Amino acid sequence: MTSQLDKATAFRALHERPGAFIIPNPWDAGTAKLLAAMGFEALATTSLGVANMLGSGGVSLDVILANARAIVEATDLPVSVDLENCGADEPKRAAQAIQRAAEAGAVGGSIEDFSGDRDRPIYDFSHAVERVQAAVEVARALPIPFTLTARAENFLHGRKDIDDTIRRLQAFEAAGADVLYAPGLYDLATIRTVVASLSKPFNHVMGFADPTLTVGQLSTAGVKRISVGGAMSRYALAAFLNCAREMKDKGSFTYIRDMAPVGELRAAFAAVTPP
Repeated sequence: MTSQLDKATAFRALHERPGAFIIPNPWDAGTAKLLAAMGFEALATTSLGVANMLGSGGVSLDVILANARAIVEATDLPVSVDLENCGADEPKRAAQAIQRAAEAGAVGGSIEDFSGDRDRPIYDFSHAVERVQAAVEVARALPIPFTLTARAENFLHGRKDIDDTIRRLQAFEAAGADVLYAPGLYDLATIRTVVASLSKPFNHVMGFADPTLTVGQLSTAGVKRISVGGAMSRYALAAFLNCAREMKDKGSFTYIRDMAPVGELRAAFAAVTPP
């Protein structure tokens, strides 16, 4: 098995080479193995995907970390964890999620400024920056080069304020975050404006963006890392619902024609044996 240090070093290198790379989001060991078998170079967890898998409206930090460990153990690929708001409001408590993610075997993780409070969804600016500073402090104390991603969540929660989003990302960058992330940016012009305001790698999530955008276009705009969040999980569930509706409403089973071949699944699932 590849060591955590080697994974962390390889993950950093992906952010330093020319062009953008795709980091897809599995939600369990099986989907992680399938993505690894296809040749992807790194994986990121998705809290929405985990919630969907469990049939829940949300997931706790403990569940997020248990899922991350399962995905880490499924392949030799570097794994970054969607830690949501790190399970706490107070900066030092939130930062402990970074330590726990590393203990689960991950080589990267995120901290975001979404509070979880639907009435006041975004942390005040200074508090958000303090949280990133605390997370950076913990990440730098780890024995591996842990890649910390700081997320500005304005656009996902009804605050389509590009100036405030850039202000937050720039402050997170100054605080020491390795990757910046603003989910909810839709069009290429907005993405280009945000990326141009930063000097560190930017992660763009396609789950909330113009679906016609390509890796080439995003790379030219300066994006370094492209994720999809819970999009693949939602697509898989859409296919599941279509199968169920066909059976219930039409009494037919034509979806069977499009099933994944058993041999392909078994080959991917047998590729890595967890310790």
